[in-house]
Amino acid sequence: MIDLSTLTIVKARQALTKGEFTARELTEACISATKEKDNDIHAFLEVFDDALTQADEADKKIKEGIDLPLLGIPVAVKDNMLVEGHIASAGSKILEKYRATYSATAVNNLLEAGAIILGRTNMDEFAMGSSTENSAYGITKNPHDLERVAGGSSGGSAAAVAGGMVLASLGSDTGGSIRQPGAFTGVVGMKPTYGRVSRSGLIALASSLDQIGPFTKTAEDAEIIYQVINGRDPKDSTTIEGDAYEENESRKIIGIPREFVEGEGVEPDVKKNFEEAVLKFKSLGYEVKDISLENLKYSLAVYYILMPAEASSNLARFDGVKYGLRELGETGIEDYFKTRGKGFGAETRRRVILGTYVLSSGYYDAYYGSAVSAKALITRELREIFKDIDILLTPTTPTPAFKIGERTENPLSMYLADIFTVPANIAGLPSISLPSGTVLREEKALPVGVLLSADLGQESIMFKASRDYLNENG
Repeated sequence: MIDLSTLTIVKARQALTKGEFTARELTEACISATKEKDNDIHAFLEVFDDALTQADEADKKIKEGIDLPLLGIPVAVKDNMLVEGHIASAGSKILEKYRATYSATAVNNLLEAGAIILGRTNMDEFAMGSSTENSAYGITKNPHDLERVAGGSSGGSAAAVAGGMVLASLGSDTGGSIRQPGAFTGVVGMKPTYGRVSRSGLIALASSLDQIGPFTKTAEDAEIIYQVINGRDPKDSTTIEGDAYEENESRKIIGIPREFVEGEGVEPDVKKNFEEAVLKFKSLGYEVKDISLENLKYSLAVYYILMPAEASSNLARFDGVKYGLRELGETGIEDYFKTRGKGFGAETRRRVILGTYVLSSGYYDAYYGSAVSAKALITRELREIFKDIDILLTPTTPTPAFKIGERTENPLSMYLADIFTVPANIAGLPSISLPSGTVLREEKALPVGVLLSADLGQESIMFKASRDYLNENG
């Protein structure tokens, strides 16, 4: 019997090489766990029917002595990443029957590294949400408390790992959509430097902010996945060469934006948990200093102008003509309105309308133009502070996972769940959420996380600090 709850990529690769179990047996264990648990959690939208065929191919390679970093490892992918021959709906009715004609570059990289793509995971429609309550296919629940959300928009990918159904998964992060659900479900969630991972084959939300990254149980596993999926891709002009940023030497200096961390909305026991994390870093030999970032407080406002603006442009392609849902009206324009009205959910419509508004004549300079200027200001301030520190440290979220339905009537309170994660997307920084213990709510222990962010291209420093914190260095 394979115990998936504690099995990591590193341990599974060792066991597969030694012949302790086969890739087929490991994949069967994942499928069995999904059948047992996912009726309650709803992390998966589909378990692929060719998963065991992939596993048999992996076993052949293992017998031949082939060594690949993910050979025989079952991995799930968020439903906004194309997997050739399979449906990719982005959690939306408008793409309900869309079947991908090619695979995303990140997915191809997984396959080339020997991974088994187990299935596709649930998500907020077009990655618009912080709770996976906006999926057209139902809500993903938190494995630690089924009355609470798993976070979003990559809630299915996080819950699949946290629920012991798969060893790792891919999500996408536009404003915290990997790191926030990672914290809510108690797993590691990592967003790379913007441009490190190709977005080819990722259904776009906001092209200047989106980035693909992993969910895993350990920082070591997250680094393995990152090393597999990163790299220059001619299909994505925003990707960068591996040596685009000179690798800095760690000085083991952590900066805490104290005013930002102690602002309104951060619950007392989350603050206490964060302070305990700070003490742990100090005990590990890290220097911790308070820093001032005057413009960081504007990050959320900037994000909720830029992201909807880009989304309104990106989602214009879903018009009922080229692919996806098509509802017929009496005229061509009526086709368009009926298709989008039936195909898009409430949150998607809200953000498209907001984005169209901030880009409209008479409001462009006041909103979008100002947000672009503020983004540049925040980025410069963050880049400057990394001359004095290696790691920026905050809580990942101001609260633990909230109850299903608790914030759906108040979008602004929902958006505040991203307050600590958004700055890294605005500046393109690498950022990782690490499990930092639990807090009690109604006598249930709910996970919370700490967020480590580094300067552009400094993933190695961030991973080293993460392994230190999680005691993964032996």
